[in-house]
Amino acid sequence: MRCLLCKADSLVKSQNTYFAQLDNCYVIIENVPCYKCAQCGEVVYSASVMEKIEEILDKVQNIASKIFIMDYTKAA
Repeated sequence: MRCLLCKADSLVKSQNTYFAQLDNCYVIIENVPCYKCAQCGEVVYSASVMEKIEEILDKVQNIASKIFIMDYTKAA
């Protein structure tokens, strides 16, 4: 895969922390699988991972108060 930002052929499988700000809280999802560019550090998530993140955010929005931290591997 090529990096969308710098166009290098250096995307490697990795894990990242995903941050989201919702209407009523901040959500931090740790250990999210991704591809990370070894050259510039740009992070790319697959479509299936983004679908799961959206599911998590929909559920969390109803229960979180201010800050919610979750491990992706335990939610997937």
